[in-house]
Amino acid sequence: MKVAVLDINGKDTGRKADLSKDVFAIEPNNHAVYLDVKQYLANQRQGTHKSKERAEISGSTRKIKKQKGTGTARAGSIKSGVFKGGGRMFGPRPRNYSFKLNKNVKRLARKSALSIKAGEQSITVLEDFNFDTVKTKNFTAVLKALNLENKKSLFVLGASNNNVYLSSRNLKGSEVITSSELSTYKILNANQVVLLEGALEGIETNLSK
Repeated sequence: MKVAVLDINGKDTGRKADLSKDVFAIEPNNHAVYLDVKQYLANQRQGTHKSKERAEISGSTRKIKKQKGTGTARAGSIKSGVFKGGGRMFGPRPRNYSFKLNKNVKRLARKSALSIKAGEQSITVLEDFNFDTVKTKNFTAVLKALNLENKKSLFVLGASNNNVYLSSRNLKGSEVITSSELSTYKILNANQVVLLEGALEGIETNLSK
């Protein structure tokens, strides 16, 4: 699968990148994608939610009215959840939402996500670049050259590059990560995935195992 390699000015360099069919052209497994995205979002949850139950409410334990003869339902405590100010019934408790997912399923999900993006022609291959200084203006110029100013974009670098990362940090619509940080959610959440040449080998090596 051949894809043209562009420079940071959006011009064709005349070179072609060969994308592995085993990573970028498989039959997507939608269930694997669903599970991986579900796990990613579950891991973002703090799980610190808590509401007081009747045992934790401050209040009298006196029986508030006699058992029979009132014409209404029996009631034993003012702290019951049916009364205003009472404890919440079956309220949330702190919990861990994370769950285990097999590595092969996660690998299949990432390959499926990349194949979906490749099928939509939403993958761009860019030659490796660097900035001399940290300037948001430099990264904005790259987005403008690639017509990504008003789109969500994901830039995948081969190795950590502090100048490029810091230059993009103020832009809400763009994210810069390394190939080792690639996730199914981030791939699908972006309108355009921009792969730097230096990231291709790492991606294909990690996902072809």
